[in-house]
Amino acid sequence: MLKEKLLADLKQSMKDKNVVRKNTVQMVRAGILQIEKDTGKEVDDNKIIEIIAKEMKTKKDAIKDFEKAGRQDLVDQTNDEMKVLEEYLPKQLSKEEIKEIVEKVIKDVGATSIKDMGIVMKEAKAKIGAGADGRTINEVAKELL
Repeated sequence: MLKEKLLADLKQSMKDKNVVRKNTVQMVRAGILQIEKDTGKEVDDNKIIEIIAKEMKTKKDAIKDFEKAGRQDLVDQTNDEMKVLEEYLPKQLSKEEIKEIVEKVIKDVGATSIKDMGIVMKEAKAKIGAGADGRTINEVAKELL
C-alpha cells in the first residue's frame, strides 16, 4: 500500500539525511492524516494519489510565482520536491494519449459544442484519473470542441 511506502521512504530519507525528500514525504503524510482525522476513515491508495496530484498542482503554480519574484533558489527547491512527488504518481499521459481519450469521451457523450464542456470534463477526468492534470485535459477538450 502507498501509505506504508511513504512511511518507509520517510524513514530512509531521515537515515540518508535527505532533507528535501523527508520534508516532501512528511507534507504528503500530513495531508493524509488530516483527511483521516476529518473523515474518521482510513484513506485508500486512490485518495493518496489525489492528495499527491493536488500537491503537485500547487507546486506548479508556486513555481510561476517564484519565477516572477526572481527566486531561483525556491524554483530549484520546488522542482526537487516535484521530482519526489512524481515517484508516487502514476505515469503521466502524453498529450496525444489524452487527446485520444477525450475524443472517445466526446463521441460517447455526444458533445457538439463548448457548452458540453462540463460533461466532457467530468467523464474525461473519471477515465484519466491522476494520469493528467485537469488543466491539460481542459486544453485538449477545448481544442476538440
